[in-house]
Amino acid sequence: MAALQPQGDLLKMSHRENWKIQHERLHVKHRGHEAMHAEMVLILIATLVVAQIVLVQWKQRHCRSYNLVTLLQMWVVPLYFTIKLYWWRFLSTWGMFSVITSYVIFRATRKPLSCRTPRMVYKWFLLIYKLSYAVGVVGYLAIMFTMFGFNVFFRIKAEDSMDVGVIMLFYGLYYGVMGRDFAEICSDYMASTIGYYNMGGMPSRSLCDDICAVCGQKIFVDVDEEGIIEDTYQLSCNHVFHEFCIRGWCIVGKKQTCPYCNEKVDLKRMMKNPWERTHVLYGQLLDWLRYLVAWQPIIIGIVHGINFSLGLE
Repeated sequence: MAALQPQGDLLKMSHRENWKIQHERLHVKHRGHEAMHAEMVLILIATLVVAQIVLVQWKQRHCRSYNLVTLLQMWVVPLYFTIKLYWWRFLSTWGMFSVITSYVIFRATRKPLSCRTPRMVYKWFLLIYKLSYAVGVVGYLAIMFTMFGFNVFFRIKAEDSMDVGVIMLFYGLYYGVMGRDFAEICSDYMASTIGYYNMGGMPSRSLCDDICAVCGQKIFVDVDEEGIIEDTYQLSCNHVFHEFCIRGWCIVGKKQTCPYCNEKVDLKRMMKNPWERTHVLYGQLLDWLRYLVAWQPIIIGIVHGINFSLGLE
């Protein structure tokens, strides 16, 4: 039997074959404990239901603290598993992202705010968004490529191509979530620092017609004048901005308001091509990933703690 396989033979097997044998041993070990397993399943379901209710109520009543705690866990939880399981490739990308993003957040929270900081912030997070979106799409295509059996034509093992697809899809979704959430924090802080509108929604100081409320620089500059040369975009409230600035504000930072007057922005009018219209669905997918990465490990840990306290193994 596979469960009685000598230790020397196990060392000669592949990782997948070894995993199958370990899985069979696990089934043999737990055979005859069906009642205990049913009790553990009920505890798992009850914990998931209660946790979901608590999280929904928390998000509705204290959205800001919920988002901050979720973002912190999104940043810390993968690091724990990375170190524990020796995923050095993910650790290297996580480290580079954390260092650069920390510097960007540092610049965004300075007072007085440099006129070049908003544009730098939006450039960085727009780059993260585009890279994560592209990596995620490539990962999804690799998974579909394997499921339809196209890997056979290129003599690629199914498990190898599937592993690459899953890893790239996770990278794209994870950094897409982190980029959006950090961009929103920077957007909130810079909007309050720039101070064009107050808590009541009305502008607290006047904005000149030739100044972009996002980057604080002139919209139109002369040939020999220093500034940003870029197409402009006018919102429904008639305020004009650099196109790159306002798209970074609305799409990357998930801001559906005018940076100057706080009026509601019609994103459907702003997203004219099919590629941009997918951003809303993409954002909903990232919301689901936040729960999976940030809260699911915590809930599973609580379930294990309950099982341990009740003497269930």
